[in-house]
Amino acid sequence: MPPKKAKKKIEGGSNVFSMFEQTQIQEFKEAFTIMDQNRDGFIDKADLRDTFAALGRLNVKNEELEDMVKEAPGPINFTVFLTMFGEKLKGTDPEETILNAFKIFDPEGKGHIKADYIKEMLMTQADRFSQEEIKQMFAAFPPDVSGNLDYKNLCYVITHGEEKD
Repeated sequence: MPPKKAKKKIEGGSNVFSMFEQTQIQEFKEAFTIMDQNRDGFIDKADLRDTFAALGRLNVKNEELEDMVKEAPGPINFTVFLTMFGEKLKGTDPEETILNAFKIFDPEGKGHIKADYIKEMLMTQADRFSQEEIKQMFAAFPPDVSGNLDYKNLCYVITHGEEKD
């Protein structure tokens, strides 16, 4: 009887695994496995350095890697990794909220915004984007041939992590 009771307690609302859908947990597991370069079940500075190198970013400063590792309360196994993402994602706006924010710039409800217009808004209003941030955004979400940004797809990717087919 006690093991069954213990299992129920683990499945409660405070369990990090209950924060995510099974497909999300699987995606996080794949990301963890990719980052755990030496396959020891933990992500450490060497793993982070190797991951950056695999992504083409060489010569990452030691302090930068140390700061990343220090964000964790201890050694970064998968549960700690998932907990860290859970904490980062807590408070992330739901897809509908982000969509509604974009709809302000799309009063006709077309589902897209002129890339030049959104660039101007992002660089001149409120928390202004830098030229580099604009460049990164359009690299990740390039406008179509007509110069439009598909904000519905962008919102989906922000909240779900992958493009709709």
